Amino acid sequence: STQSTWDYYKSKMDNHSEYLKGKVNPLLEPLMTELLIHKPSDAVGFIINWLEKSKGSKEVKKIQKDDPGSEEENITDQEEDQVPESVIAKKRISSTRKAISAEVDGDLGKQVKFIPRVIPKTEDQNQRIRTKLQACFIFNALDAKEIEVVVGAMEEKQVKTGTRVITQKDEGDNLYVIDSGTLTCVRQMAPDQEPKFLKDYQPGEAFGELALLYNAPRAATITAKTDCILWSLDRATFTNIVKNAAMKKRSKYEEFLKSVKIFGTVENYELMKVMDAVKPMEYKAGEVLIKEGDEGNIFFLLESGEAIATKNLDPAKPPQEVMNYKKGAYFGELALLKNTPRAATVTAKTCLLYTSPSPRDATLSRMPSSA
Repeated sequence: STQSTWDYYKSKMDNHSEYLKGKVNPLLEPLMTELLIHKPSDAVGFIINWLEKSKGSKEVKKIQKDDPGSEEENITDQEEDQVPESVIAKKRISSTRKAISAEVDGDLGKQVKFIPRVIPKTEDQNQRIRTKLQACFIFNALDAKEIEVVVGAMEEKQVKTGTRVITQKDEGDNLYVIDSGTLTCVRQMAPDQEPKFLKDYQPGEAFGELALLYNAPRAATITAKTDCILWSLDRATFTNIVKNAAMKKRSKYEEFLKSVKIFGTVENYELMKVMDAVKPMEYKAGEVLIKEGDEGNIFFLLESGEAIATKNLDPAKPPQEVMNYKKGAYFGELALLKNTPRAATVTAKTCLLYTSPSPRDATLSRMPSSA
């Protein structure tokens, strides 16, 4: 009967839910937190080592205590007499039903229209947010319209000194951008240890995005060191605007970046970091991109067109051309790696360039020098 079928499914789902809550989640939550903190290049090896080290921990022993064992999922011939016939029939076509369900869910997901919230603010507040967003890498993938959606959805939060803004292991529903003030970030490495200081957050920085990106618990605790003004962005806007834009950007630039020789052997995780940091900039023919002798704070990847490098080799003579850059070339990293002035002047030949705002990362340090 319909009631017996419902009772059977409800009992099974209750058992599954209890198992996940009691046995799986207590393992996955700390594991996800460790992965997001350390971001290992060998994720599989890291997980295996973490599980090995966790075998004797108090948390694992608590999970294993009074373990009733796993439930046999298959319906045996003997059990068929006690299980509603409709349930047995449904199990026989479960794989087909799951495939159909996945397609329907995907189509329905595309049809849902997102309506962002709009928090009333003054134009001065909106402009302050725009200025801060320009300094946050997490928003680099957004176009002008998407930036305005984010600006509209942000809500001001005034925080007093000593206020805990986010707490480690809590669920997270907001990302924060600092307008003014300083916050301290600490992480509890083990229950019997004092929290470890990680960093101080300054104006223009964002925090809280990991919990939204990966649906994971908060990885650390962040407390106001001074009185602060924060801009809070809700999960729905972040997911539909910021997260989606970041994924589109990765898809758009992945093929190009993989065609650049220096990224040929870079691991996927490091390549994704570069994709997130890349910012498109267009230059017209004759425009100077970098000037010999100037201080350098960015480096360039050439997506299309050409650029030339010139250098003053003889003070009595005009600058001489020393390099011609084409699609896939990079330049400008030497000044960053060695903290020296620009070694040459680079001028555009009607090209579209991409610049990385985080040039001193591990990926750049392995590049052979250009100019």
